[in-house]
Amino acid sequence: MNLAKRTELQRLPDRRSRRSIWVCSLMCSLLVEHAPAERDGQHDFDFEIGTWKTHLKRLLHPLTGSTTWVEYEGTTVVHKVWNGRANLVELEAAGPAGHFEGLNLRLYNPQSRQWNLNFANSRSGTMGQPTIGEFRTGRGEFFDQETLNGRAILVRFVISDITPNSCRFEQAFSDDGGRTWEVNWIATDTRVEDESDKAH
Repeated sequence: MNLAKRTELQRLPDRRSRRSIWVCSLMCSLLVEHAPAERDGQHDFDFEIGTWKTHLKRLLHPLTGSTTWVEYEGTTVVHKVWNGRANLVELEAAGPAGHFEGLNLRLYNPQSRQWNLNFANSRSGTMGQPTIGEFRTGRGEFFDQETLNGRAILVRFVISDITPNSCRFEQAFSDDGGRTWEVNWIATDTRVEDESDKAH
């Protein structure tokens, strides 16, 4: 065997090497083929469409060291818009601290796959800074930056404990960059059965 032929054979991978390369290529193609698709969250709020009885607790003076809470009882109605890619929330509640009406327009962004939550109350008549976020493993978390008493703060809004007939909403503020959070709004919703539900 001449030197050139021997050198060519030495460069060829042996059977074990060829098999390893084949297995590696197969595994890579399978991983690409079965890679999980990006989650589409446009129907995340479908569970909430309908009418709910709302029990609400609100901390009167957040981030001041105050521990004074007030409670309200009210009704929340959630309307589906754009086949679930948006929804409109109407909240009306009353308690010892007074009566208020709130509105929340939630919009789904299909590019970022996130929700924008835009809140307004009837007293101001304007939309506030939207909180932005998404649902993961049955829990929604939404964030934004606002000012409170002239200071920049972070806002976190959480939706959790979701069942077909109940859910929980919690708002918290942070004035230390998110290292600690103080909860200042807790709402527990219980679904109100309509006449068709009662018939069954």
